[in-house]
Amino acid sequence: MKSEDKSGREWTAYPDPKQAREDRWEEWRLLHASPEVWTKRMLTGLHKGIKGNKWFSLADKVWRVSTLQAAFSKVKKNQGSAGSDGETVAAFGANLEANCAKLSEELQSGRYQRRPVRRIMIPKIGGGERPLGIPSVRDRVVETAIRMAIEPIFDVDFSPHSHGFRPGRGCQGALSTVHHQLDSGKLWVVDADIQGYYDHIDHEILLSLVEEKISDGRVLKWLRDLLKTPIFEEYQFWTPEEGSPQGSVLSPLLANLYLDGLDRELEARGIAFVRYADDFVLMSESRREAEDGLQSVRDWCAANRLQLHPGKTRLLEVTAKEGFDFLGYHFRAANHWPGEKGRKNLRTKLRPKLKRNNGRSLEKTIGLINPILRGWFHYFNEVLPVWQGNH
Repeated sequence: MKSEDKSGREWTAYPDPKQAREDRWEEWRLLHASPEVWTKRMLTGLHKGIKGNKWFSLADKVWRVSTLQAAFSKVKKNQGSAGSDGETVAAFGANLEANCAKLSEELQSGRYQRRPVRRIMIPKIGGGERPLGIPSVRDRVVETAIRMAIEPIFDVDFSPHSHGFRPGRGCQGALSTVHHQLDSGKLWVVDADIQGYYDHIDHEILLSLVEEKISDGRVLKWLRDLLKTPIFEEYQFWTPEEGSPQGSVLSPLLANLYLDGLDRELEARGIAFVRYADDFVLMSESRREAEDGLQSVRDWCAANRLQLHPGKTRLLEVTAKEGFDFLGYHFRAANHWPGEKGRKNLRTKLRPKLKRNNGRSLEKTIGLINPILRGWFHYFNEVLPVWQGNH
């Protein structure tokens, strides 16, 4: 459902839950459901419901050779480094038919075993580092096939307030909705941050959420094995007791599923909010309403073994002098512009390519920096294009 604010810009409205589900099912039917997995009969079940509201037969859709080959196409598009076994995307693809046939046989026979995840640390824009897990290519193919099979089952019922890492949704709807809510007078904002979210997801709580809709024992085992995959880092191995591995193809879906309960809690309390993965803001017309919303988030986090970051969660009134950052933008009253993190990220990407002693010609340097500049410009010009105020 679309509406417009007084500036004429489109924003994503919050329809009633039944209409939201109907719209989402239609979108999945027309655009997103993988034809290798989702037959017309399955889509009808997704729409009208199935017996017991649980899906039993999904594993056979995952291990089809055609599904695994389609999954590899998605992995190849994303590229990425080799995992702990050293096999590259190109090497797996060079013998694709045989590799997918072997994976299919291992999945059917129960002999499939995940290989350790190679873990590296990558720099964060604001300083410091964060861990990134790199599964083997064969495991990324299996993860993608599983995601193709199970994503519609959960996503069709996710909240319209959730925008991150979901098919057909993204930054534009999230940012436009934030702008509209501020424009409508909801200037008391809770800028929330869950401390180490991906590293502290409780495995048993997460799997119990999966089991509410899926009863296929093999799929449940594959998901448990995913969460318990040994991690390899600097010649050390360990098995995680909590968390969802960043770098996994399935991790964004599982992370959204874990936070869906928070979305439902906030919706039930009538609190306006926008969530993009673990980054979210609450918007209210009064301080009291914002404080109640913040307490609701704290209570939900405590019940689900998470906690808000004390130094990064704040309650503020948005004015001409004080604002907050969200998805790269800085919001301040009716104004918004690229935030400091976005500008710092741009400088970080450009700096290595602009060194005077790099030995490249001016023409080649321009060729390297233009795609970065165009990408940055298109994001901030197309996602939320009206920049106002002095900044």
